[in-house]
Amino acid sequence: MGAEAHSDGASEPQRTSRRFPTLTRDTARPEGGGRAVSGGFPAPARQWPLLTVMGGVAAGLLLVALDAFRIGALVIGLSLLAGAVLRRVLPSVGMLAVRSRFTDMVTYGVLGFVIVMLSLMVQPKPWIHIPFLDDIVHFTVR
Repeated sequence: MGAEAHSDGASEPQRTSRRFPTLTRDTARPEGGGRAVSGGFPAPARQWPLLTVMGGVAAGLLLVALDAFRIGALVIGLSLLAGAVLRRVLPSVGMLAVRSRFTDMVTYGVLGFVIVMLSLMVQPKPWIHIPFLDDIVHFTVR
């Protein structure tokens, strides 16, 4: 585990302790944070997982702006769920990777699920009805 010499004769600084340094000079790249495809492709092609999720969210926001609130919110939630699936199945997802794979999957998945459920329960004429939520609302809003 000695210092390896570089071509100019310099060597890497030796760490004397296994403790983390008190002053952090950079951050570690997130797991899976590399390019989604090789560097020979143009920038948008390298970040297709992020652009897919962002495109779905943008389409959902456009639907919301055009007075299709329920469908737009459903598209937004499904886009986030797709982001969770992409984060799980792809080894490298580019800038879609923010934290660790597990944290990203849980965050995208929970937010997507909550948005989908809220879009299905929104008034008037909800598509699903969950009885215990009525009881919670009546108990807390009296």
